[in-house]
Amino acid sequence: MSERVLVTGASGFVGLPLVASLAARGMRVEALGYRNVGPELPGVRWHRVDLHHSGDVRLLLRELRPSVLVHCAWYVDHGRFWSAPDNRVWLEVSFELAMRFFETGGRRFVGIGTCAEYACQDLNDNMPWPESRKIDPATLYGQSKAELWRRLLALAERRPGTQAAWARLFHLFGAGEHPERLVPSIIRSVLAGREACCGSGRLVRDFSSVRFAGGALAALACSGVTGPVNIGSGQPRSIASLSRLVARLAGRPDLLRLGALPDRPDDVPVMVADTKRLRLEVGHSHRPVIEDDLRRVISLYLQQKGMEITSGLVPTSMS
Repeated sequence: MSERVLVTGASGFVGLPLVASLAARGMRVEALGYRNVGPELPGVRWHRVDLHHSGDVRLLLRELRPSVLVHCAWYVDHGRFWSAPDNRVWLEVSFELAMRFFETGGRRFVGIGTCAEYACQDLNDNMPWPESRKIDPATLYGQSKAELWRRLLALAERRPGTQAAWARLFHLFGAGEHPERLVPSIIRSVLAGREACCGSGRLVRDFSSVRFAGGALAALACSGVTGPVNIGSGQPRSIASLSRLVARLAGRPDLLRLGALPDRPDDVPVMVADTKRLRLEVGHSHRPVIEDDLRRVISLYLQQKGMEITSGLVPTSMS
């Protein structure tokens, strides 16, 4: 019989594709949401639980007895999460969850970290960032995530028979993304016939779809790999080249305006994941095809736009 996996934040940007990937692997998934629940999938049961209510969390863990827990829930309000005091609250809530999970017989805890935990300046800034890179986060969000991993690792080391893994996510796009982020902002603008204004795009990043990340996280959850693991494509791509690709695939490359907005002077020039652990140890060797994933996202926006036009929510002249 397959193991029971509990996923928090299961209806969110990362959680939903993770749940789908786990279900596709035949896992028994207990999916936790707070405000929303996701679609019906074979092998998936949805629960509404507020992780801030420790009593409800204890009861659920005692009832479900999951052997694996993937913790995706966190405060992620766009533009605010970097410095929000809620990060410290979620640090404590998350550590409490880990303790209760292990106390009820849980075997493997997988936490979701971030590339923002890494030091921004290093002699090898132009090289891919390995998991051994110095941890020196510049934001409260990164600091809180790094502290949670430090505590989680110590907790697992004190409990024989338990495991802890930490997925450091790089730069994601996909369904459910906030509309003001790079990819959806370009898509929405050009599909509406408006100019898409961006910075110079000179920065180099590691882009992959949240669909790819969901599959990588599912592979990590089902493996025996412990410690930090980068989740990314391992492929460097400038923001300018990605922006041009999005505008072209959406059919209006003429509306892209690179350099129309100022760049931030303190941005890190290059952030790319070293994905050897993900490929060689976790066994997730699939290479994302950015063009195909972007086409899927654009298709979703086109479907949404068609439904809005049909229902009269936007003028037909936008079609």
